[in-house]
This record gives sequence, C-alpha cells and structure tokens, in this order.
Amino acid sequence: MPAVPADPTVIHPMPGQPRVVLLKPLVTSPLIEVGEYSYYDDPDDPTAFETRNVLYHYGPEKLVIGKFCALGTGVRFIMNGANHRMDGPSTFPFPIMGGSWAEHMDLITGLPARGDTVVGNDVWFGHGAMVMPGVRIGHGAVVASGAVVVDDVPDYGIVGGNPARLIRRRYADADVARLLDLAWWDWPAEHITEHVRTIMSGSVDDLEAAAPPRTR
Repeated sequence: MPAVPADPTVIHPMPGQPRVVLLKPLVTSPLIEVGEYSYYDDPDDPTAFETRNVLYHYGPEKLVIGKFCALGTGVRFIMNGANHRMDGPSTFPFPIMGGSWAEHMDLITGLPARGDTVVGNDVWFGHGAMVMPGVRIGHGAVVASGAVVVDDVPDYGIVGGNPARLIRRRYADADVARLLDLAWWDWPAEHITEHVRTIMSGSVDDLEAAAPPRTR
C-alpha cells in the first residue's frame, strides 16, 4: 500500500483531542504565516491562538512559523506593538488614552521596530515559553518551558531561562550543516511518511541515506 501522509488541512488532527490544532488551516491574519503540520496544544481554547497567543500585533511586522513546529500550552509571541518609549522620563503611552493626548500619536507610531519574528522549521516550544519582538529562532531549535527568548536562537540550539540563554547545541557544527542541507521538512510528504522512523530516531547518516535524490 502507498504511504499516506497525515492531512495538513484539518484543524484538529488528533481524534478526540480538541486541545490540539494545526495552525496553518486555523490562522486568518495576513500578518501570520505558518507552515504545514505546525501545531498548538491548549486544554482551554487552542482555536483562539491568534488573539490569545500573538499579543500586541498591531502591525506591520509579521510572525512567521515554519513547518513541523510543536507549540506547548501558553506559548506567546509578543509583537512590536508592545513597545513603549524609554528615551524620556515616562514610559506611559499617553496618546492612546485619547483626548488632547491623542494629538501626540507620533510619539507612539515613531517607535523603532525590530522587524518580523521568524521561527524556523521543526522547532519545539515548551509550556509557557515567551518570544519577544523581532527574534529569529533557527531550525531544529528547542525552547524550554518558561523561557523568555529575547535574542536570536541558533539552528539546533537549546535555550532556557529568563532571559533565555543557550544551554547547548543538539549537534556539532558539521552535523548541523548537513541537517540544514538535507532540510527534511521540505521533502515530499509521501517521502517523509516512508521515513518517519528515520526522521524521528535515526542518525544524521541515516537521514542522509534516506533523502530523496534531489536533496543529496
């Protein structure tokens, strides 16, 4: 029988588990891009991900999440709209309160931005992790539970703490380069299906041997 990939278009991929949602078919904001099979797990209301987990998203910065990412309960992305001025005596955002204060809206709209928040492919976020604006998280990274990510995370890095620090790399530099070259997340879905065991538990050598011809 031919290998049949999981359906990337359903919102709830796990029968009887409404707490798990695939994000790509769920999100509607043009400022949020999510790759296939990335999922969010929440026992409360995972379908509210856009409003409950992507915060202060007043634009125009984007949140980009790659394929095959796993987001634990309470993972939050703080977007650039959360910024306050810190170059004067007060950080209070007077103009958004209305009245004559609104005449000074340029003091809010002129704040510097850190750009898009970008998450690579195959990234695992532990429970309650928080990602600050403009951070870039590399492919294959792991973000520990409760981590507050304020700086970029390297490919296949493991970070934890507040502020998050690099604990270690999952692979040596040479193997990281090989993994990035293989980019298994871009393989055809049928090929991934045939080699799930290798992708989940094999060595880099095994993965290289399993790669389709175009990636060798």
